[in-house]
Amino acid sequence: MNPCPIRYAVLLLLLLTGVITLHAQTNDTIVEPHTDLNEVTVTATKKQFGADASQMSVVALPLEQIKSLPAFMGETDIIKSLQLMPGVQGGTEGSSGMYVRGGGPDENLLLVDGVPVYNVNHALGFFSIFDADAVKSVTLYKGSFPARFGGRLSSVVDVQLKDGNLYAYHGKASIGLISSKFYVEGPLWKGHTAFSLSGRRTYYDLFMQPVLAIISGQNESLKRLTAGYYFWDVNAKVTHSFSQQDKLFSTFYMGDDVVYANVKTRDYAVGASTAEERLKTRMQWGNIVAALRWNHVFNSNLLLNTAVHYTQYRFHTKVGMETALKASMDNENGQFALTYNSGIHDVTGKVELDYTPTDDHTLRFGANYTYHIYRPAIQSLMTRMEMSRQVETMDTTFGDVPVHAHETALYAEDEMTLGNYVKMNLGLHYSTMTVDSKFHHSLQPRLSARFKLYDELSLKAGYAYMTQYVHLLSNNNVSLPSDLWVPITEHIQPMKTHQASLGLFYDLRDWVSFSVEGYYKHMDNLLEYRDGANFFSSSSAWYDKVCQGRGWSYGIEVLVERSVGNTTGWIGYTWSRTLRQFDREGETLNQGQPFPAKYDRIHDLSITLSHRFSDFVDVSASWVFSTGNCATLALQQYRQADLFGYGSQTLDYIGQRNNFRFENYHRLDLAANFHYHGKHVPRILHTWSVSVYNVYNRKNPYMMYPGYNDDEHYVLRKVTLFPIMPTLTYNLAF
Repeated sequence: MNPCPIRYAVLLLLLLTGVITLHAQTNDTIVEPHTDLNEVTVTATKKQFGADASQMSVVALPLEQIKSLPAFMGETDIIKSLQLMPGVQGGTEGSSGMYVRGGGPDENLLLVDGVPVYNVNHALGFFSIFDADAVKSVTLYKGSFPARFGGRLSSVVDVQLKDGNLYAYHGKASIGLISSKFYVEGPLWKGHTAFSLSGRRTYYDLFMQPVLAIISGQNESLKRLTAGYYFWDVNAKVTHSFSQQDKLFSTFYMGDDVVYANVKTRDYAVGASTAEERLKTRMQWGNIVAALRWNHVFNSNLLLNTAVHYTQYRFHTKVGMETALKASMDNENGQFALTYNSGIHDVTGKVELDYTPTDDHTLRFGANYTYHIYRPAIQSLMTRMEMSRQVETMDTTFGDVPVHAHETALYAEDEMTLGNYVKMNLGLHYSTMTVDSKFHHSLQPRLSARFKLYDELSLKAGYAYMTQYVHLLSNNNVSLPSDLWVPITEHIQPMKTHQASLGLFYDLRDWVSFSVEGYYKHMDNLLEYRDGANFFSSSSAWYDKVCQGRGWSYGIEVLVERSVGNTTGWIGYTWSRTLRQFDREGETLNQGQPFPAKYDRIHDLSITLSHRFSDFVDVSASWVFSTGNCATLALQQYRQADLFGYGSQTLDYIGQRNNFRFENYHRLDLAANFHYHGKHVPRILHTWSVSVYNVYNRKNPYMMYPGYNDDEHYVLRKVTLFPIMPTLTYNLAF
């Protein structure tokens, strides 16, 4: 028997099981039939983070199961799936924000092939930038972080994109009610180079144009009206094997959200002349991510990874107005334009070394350097007047000065097995940040240990100290593109957190897994807007609008999960509290007293279930319940005394921060997927997906505000967003 196919099959199997990162090289060398192959032992771990592993507070999402779950408006979303896990909470209704163990959305390190992404939201947070069809794996770390991760306080979401297929072409296309997308992968050079490519675009704006045309036609003052919103994104990855020892990976992502409106009025009379007006607005925000990684295998014990990354987040707004006055003798024109820009540019170099002297001992070392450019808020104002053949122009730029920063990190990580019962991961992460010639540094110890009580039951403990040098300024209920990422300054100190956790893990004969974890987290130098201050306040420096304080969070998380067989799913429950206190001199909030965080949800429960009836039909359901969010509302009013004879006023009284809790949130979603192969092209798999969001039409509060009813009584009014919403999606795969 010719051994070449055997060699290729064995090496490909090793690559797929993740044991080594090698690839069989195809060349013109002739292998004789009597060539001997060395003995190869193939091993694989079914569950990377089960009762046997040292790591705790980790969730590895099964992608195929996620794709079968009910999807909001038919769009499978990884972040929304993570929200169904214990310890992870969503923001507002439909939002893809993440609040992990009491932390804010800026405290999550979101990685795409190892590259940090600052804004992962589309459609103001209702969708995320991750296209599930292009994703190979998703791992969430909620605590006991390995030393190789740093820079955020609350979680790490490690998203790895698909490498592509070296030998065959595969693809998928989807058409939904709000968006369409595609994914394709295959060889560029068979056996050597593979690619994967995906793209997605919504078409809200296309649906709006006929409606706007009708509105424009019925309004005598409008000549033209166009407006819309859409988002798009593209993922691309190319993998090339130079030899069995060297492999190159290149990753690229780009995506934008765009809101625009163009209005042109009909000519109207101005004295003896006529005039027309044009208004153009455009708001655009998005990310660019690029990475190049080289993987070199020295031998079976030593592996080197080197990489360079580039990531950019940008937000751009432009409002322009033009007025044209048409006189009999001459014309007059006036133009006005206001632009606003903010964003971040990062360039990173990274080196990582993995050394495995024995099967029970792995050492990891790494270093990286990042050059940051922060542009918190830069605005420009342009006016141009053209009158009687004379032109006057004014162009002014103002706002915060761009900030340049240098960040470095070194880490050492040691994972070892001690006998049959103890497994540990010990690490140190050292980071530095230089901003405006001021040097900050932090030494962060990490520990995660597993003590096996017997084969399927283990006790785990963990500790992590984390430091974060960047903050997100936001005072909104939803994620807005105008939220500002800002670095530490001489006025603003790095955020810090200590987190300790203890858990019990049980795997029942590969049938179901059970875990219960308790944690306590203390957070320092948290950022909040001062009372009455916000992004649009008049202060010239952003750090004058904020104050720093501390917080703490503690809770118990329970997870029961089944990931094998025709029936899969999980039950996740969290009991937790999250509190804040700002009592430093000159930085007081709530009179210095502790108050609950906005997303302090005492109870959080999620139940998901998927069942595969056959190769042709599968169904799924998810039910969620949580304690309501907190909000700061005026629950009382008082009459101001008339001291100067101008009459008295009724004023709102707010007793304390986050003094009101919304009613409990709960919702049921259902989905069914129908698969079949075409008659003429059996290789093509067709899938119709039907999902229903909020099946029993629960009116969950999105926000509440004070008002008056018909009897002139002071009441709180509720705003809800999403009623029952059925969605139909068609998928084609080959």
